Amino acid sequence: MRLGLALGYWGRGPAPAHLDLATEAENLGYHSVWTAEAWGSDAFTPLTWIAAHTSRIRLGTAIAQMAARTPTATAMHALTLDHLSGGRMMLGLGLSGPQVVEGWYGRPFPSSPLTATREYVDVVRQVLRREGPVALDGRFHSHPYRGEDGTGIGKPLKPITHPLRTDLPLLLGAEGPKNIAQTTRIADGWLPLYWSPTRTDVYQASLTDLPEGFMIAPMARAKVCDDVAEGLLPVKAMLGFYIGGMGHAARNFHADLMARMGYEEEARRIQELFLAGRKEEAVLAVPDEFADEISLIGPRERIAERLDLWRKGPVTDLLLTAPDPHTLRVLAELNS
Repeated sequence: MRLGLALGYWGRGPAPAHLDLATEAENLGYHSVWTAEAWGSDAFTPLTWIAAHTSRIRLGTAIAQMAARTPTATAMHALTLDHLSGGRMMLGLGLSGPQVVEGWYGRPFPSSPLTATREYVDVVRQVLRREGPVALDGRFHSHPYRGEDGTGIGKPLKPITHPLRTDLPLLLGAEGPKNIAQTTRIADGWLPLYWSPTRTDVYQASLTDLPEGFMIAPMARAKVCDDVAEGLLPVKAMLGFYIGGMGHAARNFHADLMARMGYEEEARRIQELFLAGRKEEAVLAVPDEFADEISLIGPRERIAERLDLWRKGPVTDLLLTAPDPHTLRVLAELNS
């Protein structure tokens, strides 16, 4: 099981420690470093900055949002950064949810998410393979555009720039069972949002007949500390926000996932409190048990014991949201 560093997205401003953490991770032998985006900083610019200050560590987006760019624009970002970094780019994509897609990007959330994802990936693959002009008679991502408001003179094109690698790894952030199953067929890897090494049965039906080399790369908060309860607070804050606020009361993919993992009553309670403006109570309503099983928190000996559980399952890459160099160092030592 390889280790990666997940830096996430910026909060109110640039995160001053991100570059130091990325260079430390490379020095410690971490395989990859990952950036993200929500509705503030983008994923590709910070990753390019990191690429300029490193030489070996792989560079991934976890995740870049599909609604933010057309698939050809996303492919241009990926092939450009792959060239600049000497072939270190890994493209992680996600559909996001209706509130973000329609509220931030001003676009309709696709009526068939599976079809929209499949078409998006198809176009990106065509660009990167550069076998001919990009052409797709699609429902959401037709190339050329065939809408009634178009001119009708769109021309199929292939990228002027030859991609460095035609097989640049493409991973998807998927949460629903059908989406996960499709991911195993059309992508090179899967970026789970929550992963519990003691509840792998939640995903078992979607992960049959995995292709050789398929990546399963979940994120997990890691923190070496003496007080487990205190160390879990940032995890609970994240869960409270995602489960309570990253989606509508009637359509929240994160809450649905928590419910499938055995915490349905707790997930609905978190939603109820968060949407009522009682955000602190929503965070406190996150069960310590759930926050703990998807994280690596506590003294070194406790983390070592729990890390063994992650190694025994199908996870190929563990992406750590580790806030300090000491934690990065301990995890590197324990996983060696």
